Amino acid sequence: MRIEAESAITGGAPNMIRPFAGNGRPRVVILGAGFGGLAAAMGLKGADVHITVIDRRNYHLFQPLLYQVATAGLSPAQVAMPIRRILSRQRNVTVLMQRVERIDKAMQLVETADRAIPYDYLIVATGARHAYFGHEEWAESAPGLKTIGDATEIRARILSAFERAEVTQDEKRREVLLTFVVIGGGPTGVEMAGAIAELARKVVVRDFRHIDAASARVVLVEAGNRILPAMPACLSAMAQRQLEGLGVEVLSTNAVTHCDAEGVMLADGRQIRSSCVLWAAGIMASKAAKWLGAEADRAGRAMVDERLNIPSHDNIFVIGDTAAVKNEDGCPVPSIAPAAKQMGKHVARAIRALMAGDPVEPFRYRHRGNLATIGRKAAVADFGRFRLSGYSAWLVWNLAHLWFLVGFRNRLLVFIDWGLAYLSYERSARLITDRHER
Repeated sequence: MRIEAESAITGGAPNMIRPFAGNGRPRVVILGAGFGGLAAAMGLKGADVHITVIDRRNYHLFQPLLYQVATAGLSPAQVAMPIRRILSRQRNVTVLMQRVERIDKAMQLVETADRAIPYDYLIVATGARHAYFGHEEWAESAPGLKTIGDATEIRARILSAFERAEVTQDEKRREVLLTFVVIGGGPTGVEMAGAIAELARKVVVRDFRHIDAASARVVLVEAGNRILPAMPACLSAMAQRQLEGLGVEVLSTNAVTHCDAEGVMLADGRQIRSSCVLWAAGIMASKAAKWLGAEADRAGRAMVDERLNIPSHDNIFVIGDTAAVKNEDGCPVPSIAPAAKQMGKHVARAIRALMAGDPVEPFRYRHRGNLATIGRKAAVADFGRFRLSGYSAWLVWNLAHLWFLVGFRNRLLVFIDWGLAYLSYERSARLITDRHER
């Protein structure tokens, strides 16, 4: 990359660092070290390329277990691992903790605050964030769950509610403090609601002297006509029965019309007063489509073709939650970790094919199944013609998540914690941190 070209792009900013060179090798830049980005990087192991992985955090997060951090079941270190550690043995990879500000397709540059990084192939896997459907002001009252910071914030809110209920003398205030509302009946909302109910009825119930933690009210609100809409109706019904068996109130066909520090208002006019409202109702893709100047769907996901390219750019791939992908049957590919990993592996194969001058095969998503856990020995699993619920589904859920968790140490620690929790109902990560300490 010539210095003159770099200065033209950056305005000659004095703090702009000269971009990395590929030493004559094709330069692959991967934005995001989630499931898709890591799969792409690992799929290019041994390839004659120079890979630069850029992420604004220094760790890869196993998001399917993040709700267990939020409900005191696991510690953050058990569901995350440094990106550098994961890729340390892959000699063709450079890792940068940077925030992307702009992509220049004409010059083939990714720009951060202090450097311009050239690419021959670009993989955008920057994930998604919370979507409040035009009510961004609800974020303060109803935090979502996407990062470790979100999880520790939610954990502090849940545990603080019990602590404040223990010391208040106002019976009505105590009732509000012991009411937990989860908005959104997808897998995250279902798992969160079940975990809070178990926390209240099985874990902390012995720890307080002035309140009955088991009397806590947990409400799951879903705007659609049933929870877990991506699963067959029979499994949705089973999941609801299992949740209700834990004491969770499931309110379907009931959208939230207002949310604040006092609770929520529902479409049917009911108000649920709560000091702890949690959001699991929707996601919005990152700004990648805007960076690329690409057409996006309603969720902000970039529209890609069957090879996961944006139009007219066969060297730019968009994958994971950032991409709007349709399978060969015309159905949208779900925004789940296995799909992102499949896309990452596909892109790695595509880059190898392009370098060799071979044709690139279309992406074909292979559905491995949907899983959702409700609580101890309660879960549902959909593998197409093969469906499970209850204890057997719970075992499959546990084994699947242990298998896909990154790092042997994390697998071992999570297995030990889950075993102890199963035997004793204990949760070791019940810490109130950050601003809730003040």
